[in-house]
Amino acid sequence: MMMLKNTARSGLKLGAAFSLAVSLGLAAPTAASADGHGHGATKPFEYAIASDMATKALLLDVVETGSRLVAVGEFGHILLSDDRGASWQQAQSVPTRNTLTSVIFLDNQTGYAVGHEATILKTSDGGQNWQLQYTERRGEDPLFGIYFADANNGITVGGFSKTFATNDGGKTWEPRALIEDSYDDFHLNDIVQDKAGNLFIPAEFGTVYKSQDRGATWEPLETGYDGSFWGGLALANGDMLVHGMRGNAYISSDGGDTWQAVETGTDQSITGGVQLADGRVVLTGLSGTVLVSTDNGRNFAFTSRPDRLSFATVSAAEGNQVILYGDPGIKTHTLD
Repeated sequence: MMMLKNTARSGLKLGAAFSLAVSLGLAAPTAASADGHGHGATKPFEYAIASDMATKALLLDVVETGSRLVAVGEFGHILLSDDRGASWQQAQSVPTRNTLTSVIFLDNQTGYAVGHEATILKTSDGGQNWQLQYTERRGEDPLFGIYFADANNGITVGGFSKTFATNDGGKTWEPRALIEDSYDDFHLNDIVQDKAGNLFIPAEFGTVYKSQDRGATWEPLETGYDGSFWGGLALANGDMLVHGMRGNAYISSDGGDTWQAVETGTDQSITGGVQLADGRVVLTGLSGTVLVSTDNGRNFAFTSRPDRLSFATVSAAEGNQVILYGDPGIKTHTLD
């Protein structure tokens, strides 16, 4: 199943980019979780609050599903747009105020969002209403990426190699080891599927994990870099691009066997990206960074926005515009 998806030691997802709460993987605590361990909604929990300022608060991820954009971020905010970002509305019911870091859709109706305190949400109506499937109240287990091989089998990954798996469509989630008998506790910052069906997890210390069996088993890959990767982007030509700290990006054309450093023209950390319909690759990051490639991610032209604001990710918009999501919420940007 191809998911609908556009992501301190060296930084949790967006590490020091924004607030202390985000950098530590913490969020405003909920009054109560499902039951403190995520098994069944037996205790009350707080819902995200409708706010006119939701489009100006921290947003960390976006997905395009059909004609709808779904963005997630701080305070449990989930925003929906049905006009390619011209206007936004909040989801009707979101049973958490934890920061949400990642969102995917399996089809135009079924989606999942994950975030701090190991929060896992599911929607079955295109993003209007969400159900809390799992959460923990200890606060040290932020989740950063989620993948489903089919309607039933999925995994989610996050800080300190935290990994959960489900085989029943998210009704139950159980902890699992990414690699048995491994002592790595790297932050697992994203899950990306390439054109061939391989899965990649960008992580710390230049490590990228790869699975060739839909997430059942994983192997660590060496890229030649020793810093953190914060995200990845599967390109239309089959290449895999990973990016992260200090403007570093690496690309592989052979399923991760070898990696080549990419010239980005910046030392600002890169946090997210998208490939547009015309083939251009657009990345964004800290301090107003916007990068554009016209050669499938081999080289980038660097632009620094005058506002110097930090952004987490980007999506396509009308004409020569893109939409940036991050510290200031939502901003429209015209590509040079």
